[in-house]
Formats: sequence, structure tokens, C-alpha cells
Amino acid sequence: MADSPNHSIRTIAIDGPAGAGKSTIGLGLARHLGFLYFDTGVMYRAVTLAALQRGIATDDEDAVSQLAEAVHIEVLPPHKDDGRHYTVRLDGEDVTWAIRRADVDAAVSVVSAFPRVRQAMVAQQRRVASNGNVVMVGRDIGTVVMPDADLKIYLDATVEARAQRRHRELEQRGTPSSYADVLASMKKRDELDTSRATSPLRPADDAFIVDCTHMDADETLAYVIALVEAQKAARADMPQHSTRVARSSLVHPSSDR
Repeated sequence: MADSPNHSIRTIAIDGPAGAGKSTIGLGLARHLGFLYFDTGVMYRAVTLAALQRGIATDDEDAVSQLAEAVHIEVLPPHKDDGRHYTVRLDGEDVTWAIRRADVDAAVSVVSAFPRVRQAMVAQQRRVASNGNVVMVGRDIGTVVMPDADLKIYLDATVEARAQRRHRELEQRGTPSSYADVLASMKKRDELDTSRATSPLRPADDAFIVDCTHMDADETLAYVIALVEAQKAARADMPQHSTRVARSSLVHPSSDR
């Protein structure tokens, strides 16, 4: 049965901690659905990069906030075949790879915790979401950016599993690192993300929590796609007021494997 306009799923929010696989799963889901993939974290990375380029201390809340309100950030479909999933422009400059620098990694959690920075970025993110047909990935999408998203997913895993994945990624890129250092950095990131005063990382009350500790990326994506299809079917078959009840009818993956 085709989705009716009132029951279709056009906005999907994916939240979760660092290293949970949000980008991989969000991109795969967007491709499966033919939706726009929008990783909101790139906006905070762009602001962080802008501060570093201008010699602004990333812990100077007022200066960084003013900068966030002034810079122009665009997230566009990829225009180069170099492995990118999107193109990020900062005041017209392609910074898609520059925002992945180690110094940006080290400072982005501090920058993204500033209330005015988040307000400036959320306004832009909501404009994108208003067009629908979007899979939006971040840390406060289901709770702040798109609280009325048609489907909310919180992708989680133990910090040890997430650190192992990130450590493998760094090794595959030829970046020297130790598991202990990656684990310590990830624990610090988790603390910053969950304890910030504005938009702390947490699952939305009506989000599906998907624990992927014992699943690889392919298994997690298959599960999430099945979740979306089950919710689309539930929305098509039930009155609109019943779609929220259907959220609890699909079993979450077990951590026992």
C-alpha cells in the first residue's frame, strides 16, 4: 500500500554518540530511500575550522559565537569523485576535507556546546528539514532540530566498541594512534556532549534506541531499513493517532550475540 500524505515518512532523525556509526548508517539509509543525507556535525566543524583559520581561541565563547552568526556555510551534493559524501563550503571555500583535521576534532565539542553557536546552526538545519525527504544526522536532531520528525533513531554502542571502530578507521587511513588514546578521547567527548547545558546528547522520548555494539555496519543498516519499512507499513495501515503506539511494537536488537 502506498503511503498516504498524512502517514508517509519524510523526515528521519538519527542521533547518537561519537563513533556509533551515524554517518555510515545515515548515508546508507538516505541512499536506500532516495533522500537527502545531511550530517549536521559538519556545520559545527566548519565553525571550528573558521575560528582556527582566523586565530580565534576556540574557548572564547563570545568571539566564536559572533563568528558562527557571520559565516556562510553550505552543505551540497558532492561535486568531486574523491570519496566525499557531500561538499561543505565555508564562505565559498571547499572545506570538505579540512574540517576533518585533527585540530578540528580536538576543539569541535567545545565550540558546539556554545548556546549561540547552536542557535545559529539549528536555524540553518531547520530550513533544510522543512523541505522533507531528508535523513538528518547529529546529536540533537530528534530532541531540538526536528522534534516532530516522522521517525527518530538513537544509534548507540558501548564506548569500548566505538573506540575500537574509530581506532581501526584511523589505522586504515594511515594515521598513527593508540586504542588507549582513542578511548580516552571518546570518553571525554561523551562527557562534553551529554553534560552541556544547551541541547545535551540524549535519546528523544519517542526514539527507537538501536544498540549496534554487536552488529557490523551492514547488519545495522539492514536493521534500520527494516525499522523504517515497518513504520511505513504501520502508518499506512493505522489511523494517524495510532502511529505513535506502533513505535513500541518492533523489538530492538539484543546485545546478546
